[in-house]
Amino acid sequence: MSTLLQLENVTRHYRVQGGVLGLSKGTIRAVEAVNLSIRQGESLGLVGESGCGKSTLARCVLGLEPLSAGAVRFQGKPLADWDEQELRRQIQMIFQDPYSSLNPRMRVGSIVAEPLVIHGIGTGAERTAKTLELLRTVGLDTAMADRYPHQLSGGQRQRVAVARALALRPALVVCDEPVSALDVSIQAQVLLLLQDLREHLGLTYLFISHDLAVVGQVCERIAVMYLGKIVETGPAMELIAAPSHPYTRALLSAVPVADPKHQRNRENLTGELPSLLAPPKGCPFHPRCPQVMNICRITFPPAFATGDERLAHCWLHAPT
Repeated sequence: MSTLLQLENVTRHYRVQGGVLGLSKGTIRAVEAVNLSIRQGESLGLVGESGCGKSTLARCVLGLEPLSAGAVRFQGKPLADWDEQELRRQIQMIFQDPYSSLNPRMRVGSIVAEPLVIHGIGTGAERTAKTLELLRTVGLDTAMADRYPHQLSGGQRQRVAVARALALRPALVVCDEPVSALDVSIQAQVLLLLQDLREHLGLTYLFISHDLAVVGQVCERIAVMYLGKIVETGPAMELIAAPSHPYTRALLSAVPVADPKHQRNRENLTGELPSLLAPPKGCPFHPRCPQVMNICRITFPPAFATGDERLAHCWLHAPT
């Protein structure tokens, strides 16, 4: 299976200025030296707390954020070498909140057809036929083409957003928390829809979420992010069954359990999430880690193999 997307030491920093003179107050290290790859037809989950840099990394993948360092390669070619219009056809995004991502003044049919209009694809009749086909593909009645977003439920609006993202038949779809704004019952329906679409259309997903349980349902591999850095990667089922990094274990312990008779052992982390303006030296997780060692406070750990296709940036797994 060929590599579709390659991230090589991707870094994104922001200068913070303030005061009457606009002097620099520091640098926010939103994304720091991230290395990831996504294979053609694969679904990779990116998991972490709010504010850890997941959405910033997604914007780097889309070419919407300039890199401070590193490179993003799509189909083996740097993003800078792509024609912008062609890149937009190849990579699309599904946003977290379907209500704010859909134009309230446009009817659903026009929203779904808009990418076709912008890229000059098809005649008016062909666009209309394609729009109705897309609505059926995402499980919506074609009569909804004449409605406005406020006349739809949250789940229906997200299906419209999915249809719009698929209009140009992209190779890669970035899903930025696509179900977190929906009710639990609707979440399951949208997740099943995304799975079916990937299988039938051969899509590749970068699926961003803070919920390991959600990611485990739709992704083959998972990358765990903390304070701008990737701390663990591996096959989804193996990583969830036996996480290697203390932060991954803490995330997993916070996932609710449906069975009231079964109590999950919660790992309560001490301390607050450090500021990206002044990240801790060494491993960024060490101020909250229950298994911290002296070396953790000094040096960020390299990637240690913890199994087949599994890596963890944690000194606990350093060879003895």
